[in-house]
Amino acid sequence: MASTVIGAGITIEGEVTADDDVVVQGTIRGKLTSRDAVTVESGAVVEADVASGPLSVAGSITGNITSSDRVDLQTGAKVVGNVKATRITIADGAQFKGNVDMDV
Repeated sequence: MASTVIGAGITIEGEVTADDDVVVQGTIRGKLTSRDAVTVESGAVVEADVASGPLSVAGSITGNITSSDRVDLQTGAKVVGNVKATRITIADGAQFKGNVDMDV
């Protein structure tokens, strides 16, 4: 399956919509929607509401998250916003400030 990669050094302002996996290495400001998985890599910055399938975060997200599956906050992740998902894991060293709604 193909992936959309937003590379390091790239900044997108506006709405990003994808049918496939999205890998964020750079910066997104606005809104990010994917039918499939989203990965926010270490050093990436997302200042947007995110709606996706499974979500893996090692970078930073400021915005509300809605996942049809699970959200994994890895070591070094920083999330400020509300999370709505079926499951959430928060690794040691991850930072999370917001509310969790697991009634999806």
